Amino acid sequence: MSILTVALTGGIAAGKSVVAKVLAEHGCYVQSADREAHELIKPGKPAWKLILAHFGVRVLNPDRTVNRQRLGKIVFSDKGERRFLNQVLHPLVLRQKKQAVRRLERSGTHKIFVSEAALTIESGFAPYFDRIVVVHCPESIQVERLMKRDAITRTEARKRLRSQMPAAEKIRYADYLIDTSGSSAETLDQAENLYRSLLSDFRKKQAREKKGRSSGRSRAQRPGEGPGSRGAR
Repeated sequence: MSILTVALTGGIAAGKSVVAKVLAEHGCYVQSADREAHELIKPGKPAWKLILAHFGVRVLNPDRTVNRQRLGKIVFSDKGERRFLNQVLHPLVLRQKKQAVRRLERSGTHKIFVSEAALTIESGFAPYFDRIVVVHCPESIQVERLMKRDAITRTEARKRLRSQMPAAEKIRYADYLIDTSGSSAETLDQAENLYRSLLSDFRKKQAREKKGRSSGRSRAQRPGEGPGSRGAR
């Protein structure tokens, strides 16, 4: 069974999780890159070993888990360190996305696969997806949300935001846009409309693939050997 692959992206604290929740409630399979990365850096895993070898014990908690806040301060302050971490994690996250899509295609349980990830475009993963959804809002709103969510200073919040691709540039890649600068109700309405559009896109993709299979079978049949031709001889 075919499946529509969707990248749900946008800057930190833009409101991606709100949109992802609505899509999940409608039966979409939502994979969070942040949660996947968290699993990948558990003690003893290959990514954990590489992080430990590169950054040292300063990024570990007493229980040997990665202190994500401490690691975040390092990578958001140093482009080279951020590049190293991304080179470790991004290929692994993409591999898990592909595995999840193949599994869903075999099972036929879902129509739409959604990858919720802030760095889809920066990582060069955009071509892998059928549709790109960019969630955005003014930077000032992101700063306030990020300060509240992560209990960090305004300076630290701005540093994290500016380590990512500007929203205006991400928007150029978008098939759909969600503006979260309004009320919660307005964001939810946009998310509902997005789901309806994605469901329509899935049906169109399914119809195209069905037509392509039918066309391929027709080309494979030689003249005089179509259905029923054997009995006519």
